[in-house]
Amino acid sequence: MRNEYPRPDFVREQWKSLNGTWDFYEGLRAGKLQIEVPFVPQSRLSGIGRTLTSDEILYERQFTVPREWEGKRILLHFGAVDYRCSVWVNGQCAGTHQGGQTPFTFDITDFLNGVEEHLRVSAVDYLSDEGIPRGKQFWKDRGEFIWYTQSSGIWQSVWIEPVESAHMEWMHFTPDIDKGTVEITYQVSDHTPAPFLIELDIRFRGSQVHTGVVEGKGKRGKIIVDVFHNKALCGAFHFTGWYWSPEHPYLFDVSVKLKDGECCCDSVETYFGMRKIHVQDGKVYLNNQPYYQKLLLDQGYWKDGLMTAPDQEEYAEDIRKAKAMGFNGCRKHEKVEDPVFLYWADRLGFLVWESMASFWSFTPQGGTAFAEEWSQVIQRDYNHPCIVLWNMMNESWGVPRLYDNRQQQHFARSMYHMARGLDDTRLVIANDGWEMTENDICAFHTYKHGEQDEPRQQERFRAGVRSLEGLSGLVERPLFAEGFSYEGQPVLLTEIGGIAIRAEHTGGGAAEESWGYTGADSPEAFLEVYERLIRDIYDSDLLCGFCYTQLTDIEQEQNGLLDEMHQYKADADKIRKINDSKATTGSFSTVD
Repeated sequence: MRNEYPRPDFVREQWKSLNGTWDFYEGLRAGKLQIEVPFVPQSRLSGIGRTLTSDEILYERQFTVPREWEGKRILLHFGAVDYRCSVWVNGQCAGTHQGGQTPFTFDITDFLNGVEEHLRVSAVDYLSDEGIPRGKQFWKDRGEFIWYTQSSGIWQSVWIEPVESAHMEWMHFTPDIDKGTVEITYQVSDHTPAPFLIELDIRFRGSQVHTGVVEGKGKRGKIIVDVFHNKALCGAFHFTGWYWSPEHPYLFDVSVKLKDGECCCDSVETYFGMRKIHVQDGKVYLNNQPYYQKLLLDQGYWKDGLMTAPDQEEYAEDIRKAKAMGFNGCRKHEKVEDPVFLYWADRLGFLVWESMASFWSFTPQGGTAFAEEWSQVIQRDYNHPCIVLWNMMNESWGVPRLYDNRQQQHFARSMYHMARGLDDTRLVIANDGWEMTENDICAFHTYKHGEQDEPRQQERFRAGVRSLEGLSGLVERPLFAEGFSYEGQPVLLTEIGGIAIRAEHTGGGAAEESWGYTGADSPEAFLEVYERLIRDIYDSDLLCGFCYTQLTDIEQEQNGLLDEMHQYKADADKIRKINDSKATTGSFSTVD
């Protein structure tokens, strides 16, 4: 059961999980079943585990509000519900939300009866609508090989928490390692009386860095804290030990109190990392040093939970295993991941390219829904230092005429500029794979590295990854959309590999059900192919990193480094030795 605090970058002491057993109905007239929230009904862990035949599903449960919360405002939080939902409390509509990847909150105080409360959630997932952002969830013919089982309804945690009428709504931390400062922007609730006080306590590895009180007068405000106390000017090398990186995931812990005079209205625990990502001279720089990214494509699926991990430890374990194999990050694919995953990426040190679920057919309505939801993603995940890039569309999904259609080009470019406008501290890719318009990185996909018995294709790949001209022969569509060309950005292969270890050698399904872009007959043979692939990539002076497909086996795709139960398929130490044959960064100092 998922009972960890669902929003670990904005923690309040008092809260109550509403995960667990709910009543469930498929359609308005269906019989009552039982479901385990937050697992979707299509998953085994939900207790139902079957394909739905109705677009509309209903959830119901009773809950009580702890007596000690009396007099407080009660907030009802949903991590994510796919796709459109309405919420009723004691028969009264508390609110509606659209978007399957993003959180929402309702103040339900005025709907409570003070005894046993009745909660009802109606979720509608339009299974045949090609304009809905759904990522890799199939919506039509299950025979299409790249789609996965649908995930409808509640798929992230549900919880309640008490707040005063005056409370913090959000805080964003923007680090500047060059100045040694962090800019803190915040928003308070509408009923916060002005002037109010915000008390900050910032700690680094147990030692106090800053404490202070500032006066606020409006709904939103800004605070700038000199984290390095201007000592960075005379001790810059020492302060690199305060930076966040995969090698040293240092974080600053923050306690925030909102006060009305001497009265504390709200108290929140959060954190931030001093981290910088930028491009320069055709390379990616992390904390002002060139950094070679060794990423894994991560779909974020589990055999028994589908889009929802069975336990929060599963997120941490995936990251630990990826790092044990010598990878320093992941490219999330067609899914906005649970904030608990991002928390562990922050804590353990793992780069994340945050992704959005694509829609399939371009319409202005679908584009609007995508843009609205994507802006909410940036708002939700702004504080996570692990996120170094906003990665929106994939292989022209949703914009199939991107190459020469001006409307679709304008849409892709608008997504780039919107992300840049909302967050200018991270890199942005509008379309990953090919047909580049405006991107901070040229991100290309190719699986044409050659089977074991294809030496000519192997040589073609080896030569092709050394120049843009050569890449154009390896990528399925034009590298750039019509009217656009290379402007000196870093070049990365952001999907490569996809090598399937034949199932009979790994304990998976039948060999004929295994699928990958190429194959290997044993774990040992896989390591030979993988070493060749990575050596060819490392020999290219053009490339600044790669993303290997993929972390785990998923349903029909048997091309993971881990199997569908997230266990190693080949020797992790040997994979790490191959990956470590090229350094990722310059030196980092440590703080004792």
